[in-house]
Amino acid sequence: MEDKQHNGRVPVVEDMKVKVLRGSEASFDSEEKSDYPPSGANSIYTAILSRNEAVKDAKRLKTFLELRDKYVKKNVIFEDPLFPANDSSLFYSHKPAMKFEWKRPTEICDNPHFIIDGANRTDICQGELGDCWLLAAIACLTLNEKLLYRVIPKDQSFTENYAGIFHFQFWRYGEWVDVLVDDRLPTCNNRLVFTKSFRKNEYWSALLEKAYAKLHGSYEALKGGNALEAMEDFTGGVTEFFDLDEAPKELYSIMRKGLQRGSLMGCAIDVTSASEMESRTQQGLIRGHAYSIIGLEECDQVAKDTKIRLIRLRNPWGRVLWKGPWNATSNEWSTISIADKENLKKQTVESSEFWMSFTDFKRNFTKLEMCNLTPDTLQGDERQSWTVSVNEGRWVRGSSAGGCRNFPDTFWTNPQYRLQLYEEDDEPEEKQASCTVVVALMQKGRRKQRHQGAVFLTIGFSIYEVDEEMRGKNQHLQKDFFLYTASKAKCKTYINLREVTERFCLPPGEYVIIPTTFEPHEEGEYILRVFSEKNISSEEVENTIEAGQIQQDKIQKEKPIVFVSDRARANKEIAHDGIWGDIKKKPKRKLFEPEEETDEEKQFRAIYQQISGEDMQICANELRRIMKNVLAKHSQIKTKDGFSLETCRSMIALMDTDGSGKLNFEEFKHLWKKIKQWQLIFTRYDKDKSSSISSFEMRNIVNEAGFHLNKQLYDIIAMRYADEHLNIDFDSYICCFVRLEGMFRAFNAFDKDGDGIIKLNVLEWLQLTMYS
Repeated sequence: MEDKQHNGRVPVVEDMKVKVLRGSEASFDSEEKSDYPPSGANSIYTAILSRNEAVKDAKRLKTFLELRDKYVKKNVIFEDPLFPANDSSLFYSHKPAMKFEWKRPTEICDNPHFIIDGANRTDICQGELGDCWLLAAIACLTLNEKLLYRVIPKDQSFTENYAGIFHFQFWRYGEWVDVLVDDRLPTCNNRLVFTKSFRKNEYWSALLEKAYAKLHGSYEALKGGNALEAMEDFTGGVTEFFDLDEAPKELYSIMRKGLQRGSLMGCAIDVTSASEMESRTQQGLIRGHAYSIIGLEECDQVAKDTKIRLIRLRNPWGRVLWKGPWNATSNEWSTISIADKENLKKQTVESSEFWMSFTDFKRNFTKLEMCNLTPDTLQGDERQSWTVSVNEGRWVRGSSAGGCRNFPDTFWTNPQYRLQLYEEDDEPEEKQASCTVVVALMQKGRRKQRHQGAVFLTIGFSIYEVDEEMRGKNQHLQKDFFLYTASKAKCKTYINLREVTERFCLPPGEYVIIPTTFEPHEEGEYILRVFSEKNISSEEVENTIEAGQIQQDKIQKEKPIVFVSDRARANKEIAHDGIWGDIKKKPKRKLFEPEEETDEEKQFRAIYQQISGEDMQICANELRRIMKNVLAKHSQIKTKDGFSLETCRSMIALMDTDGSGKLNFEEFKHLWKKIKQWQLIFTRYDKDKSSSISSFEMRNIVNEAGFHLNKQLYDIIAMRYADEHLNIDFDSYICCFVRLEGMFRAFNAFDKDGDGIIKLNVLEWLQLTMYS
């Protein structure tokens, strides 16, 4: 059927693919649906910014060298108060099955060393913790000495300037952080329980694991994961994920070039259920287990006069279980030259490493994980210098967690980022002009929140080209734009990995990137990185105007009204703005009698006189009663029990011109006029006549009422006024608008020079906000 409202345009249908890694370490170790964030009221607090965070130490954090030298000078051994040597640092879901003793290396052996003969992959042996994904990434890290010693600074030992304190550096969401730990390690029977080196007196790998556990809150938080996470935390690089069933034909050359350029690589075999976890294939490989990719080689097969491609893997468990071709005792070794055989044997430096043919690799493994140090393509020889734009944001249920394109009613409410591409590549891959961009969407903090039930959200993104009419306008695109416009590019699939990355070649122009979760109403934080060969502009779209302003053509022009308890100060400083008038000459209150009134107004006045009593003013309780009576006569306005007392108090605060805490008739009449204006807007969006509206609609409703807010304020409105079903009833809606207008008026009253900035001391701030 033709859509008459949109001139016959047919809504665009796009297929959004989704892949959920189940039962594997990519999605931690749980198959159950997460209840994080918790449903109901508690979930709103995930979007509170800094106001309600735990109180943080305001003192400057001391550096590693400052702390170490302090403790050396005092001859005291450091104990980390933020990651104590007790069960709280070990597990959050259960008590330890064994009795742990926290010991320093000096208590475990006689001659401990931080690093012996350089840190290498032979120093990484998995313990009783299911963090093979982390150890696989560490093994890859040891292949690049420059990267390795960025993560593991050399300026520490158990002899020189020893104070029981060590430090490691990790890349976290756009910046490098220094993590300090003491050297107390979990042991049982005087042996390390978790990661260890094959050398009994070497401890860098155990301490690195502890620092990474501290970064995420506990050792248990490291159980189950994806090697890409740690690879990125060790490098700050760009991740790529390959489904080996759909691998490109040139995969071997891509991987070889990646190893040459320092890329970190891992692989695994996905599982479909928890029962398959760590089960073995017929040829001895372990399902759901992370392997490191150490090297690639091409060898001549003498008899066949052909080449065989081989790949070298490492098992963090420290032993090889591969029983297929090219295992240690197989006959395939006799088919290559003696020189090639000696070369391959020489490269295999420990018993945990093994070779297999590249064909068997693609046949047996299901996924390849790669972390590249730069966004350079691995399908060509050229290298580029890249610019990067970084944006941080969040999805808030009921406001900006709109889900993917499969949910058109809410998709448009997701955060939007304008991307301007006007400089073409020097050597475009296509014949036509193009701009190469790499988009990387990463969700933040999920592993650290595992004790609350968090798992990785299924995430992805779409890119839309902005038409010429909308270019240069920093406006949030509306629902209809996405209904009738196909995406220009998008991620191949939505997936529950920490990061989704794609490379695109786009024509020069202006675009909008929409990062989303697959399902709507899922809350989380993210970081969006956009890499380009040329200069780019990438910023979040906001419906903002200068602070304190209201769109004048939609808001009735009136004198600002604010209540300030200090009347003398108010009279002196802001009486000229019409807030108080002349207090000394204030006339006695009387009910204003207009010359002509409609029947409705007469009825309205009669009800008011009946309620207001002798003083001709009404308090909050009286206002509540009169509003209930008035609303009862207006069928188009429905509330459950009238307005709440809190809403009525806010109404009085908005219209109270003399600080009496009550409303006279004219103040009440003006209030009712406001309510009728807002009610008309509410009715237009209350299409099902339920006397409630979706919180997602508030962005448009607030704009229509004349207020322009930023994204954070729309999130706060949803948090503050929506119910558990993400609906806002008429009472909450009016309360929201009353407070919005009241705060705007208050700001304007103090903004004397109109520069959008006011200065208040703490008592003035409290006076202003407490009466609202």
